[in-house]
Amino acid sequence: MQRPIPPFRADHVGSLLRSAPLKEARAQRERGEIDDETLRSVEDVEIQKIVAKQESVGLKSVTDGEYRRAFWHYDFLAGLDGVEWTDVETAVQFKGAALKPKGIKVTGKLGFSDHPMLDHYRYLRSITSATAKMTIPAPSALHYRGGRPMIDMDLYPDMEMFFADLAQAYRAAVRGFADAGCRYLQMDEVYIAYLCDEEQRGYLRDRGDDPEKLLGVYAKLIDTAVAGRPADMIVTMHLCRGNFRSTWMAKGGYERVADVLFNQIGVDAYFMEYDSERAGGFEPLRFLPPGKQVVLGLVTSKSGALESRDEIKRRLDEASKHVALEQICLSPQCGFASTEEGNTLAEDEQWAKLRMLVELAEEVWR
Repeated sequence: MQRPIPPFRADHVGSLLRSAPLKEARAQRERGEIDDETLRSVEDVEIQKIVAKQESVGLKSVTDGEYRRAFWHYDFLAGLDGVEWTDVETAVQFKGAALKPKGIKVTGKLGFSDHPMLDHYRYLRSITSATAKMTIPAPSALHYRGGRPMIDMDLYPDMEMFFADLAQAYRAAVRGFADAGCRYLQMDEVYIAYLCDEEQRGYLRDRGDDPEKLLGVYAKLIDTAVAGRPADMIVTMHLCRGNFRSTWMAKGGYERVADVLFNQIGVDAYFMEYDSERAGGFEPLRFLPPGKQVVLGLVTSKSGALESRDEIKRRLDEASKHVALEQICLSPQCGFASTEEGNTLAEDEQWAKLRMLVELAEEVWR
């Protein structure tokens, strides 16, 4: 049967392809041709349009498509106390594309106060009768990409102090969104999935980090952040292996992290990438305890080709050998635009995939 609370049987990760008017307005702002207020007005109008579209295809949860962001993670992180934007010498490299040479650095004591995305959520909630979902990066995003060199050594000579303050900043963030009325919060935790990739583990070791210890550190960060949230607030995690202009970064099944992921992190559900062989098999789902949900990303957001419904049903049957069907929901494997550039598919193809998921969910959990 259909779930009355999130995650819904047909759900989505959050980011959507940016519309042409929005792209033009952001380009104009970058060139100094319009001011922030004018850009915000365009964002408001375009967000209204995509919220209405999400509702029209039958989705029970809606997001703002991350339309006010350039990146899925940096925009939020740069709004934390003690964090600033920075230019980087070497852009992050995916398998076939590179991000803009931008990043963030820690220059002050970490905290959460008067964050602009609180207003972003309030606006979203004001324009929909559906469940408004807020998406934010998990706390590991402030550490994984830049590591120790991007953290002020004088301010945080001890990394335990850094992680303690980061956990409390996120705890305040969860409270802040709850106070703003948010009851469906998603943390994008891609870096725990990266810990399943041997190449990424080597990258961490080379810079002086222990990937085995980081799994526990990242798990504790989220667990601390969500502890004490309102009883009616659903918090989910999204895991993937990179999503930029339809490229990827990591590979490897979830076996290495599954027990910690499902049993040591106090979230309610997990959006899990499962659109390719890079994600491995469904066997790790056996660790999912009763009362939690897994949202299987069986539909790719990286291309416009529409998946076979019969194939998706076959894979659901396969997954149900390891976890009860009533604990499963469906979604794309990631957002359609983790950065403002977006993936290489058309808007119509994006909506066709989301509509298909809604229809499939009706068939499977009638």
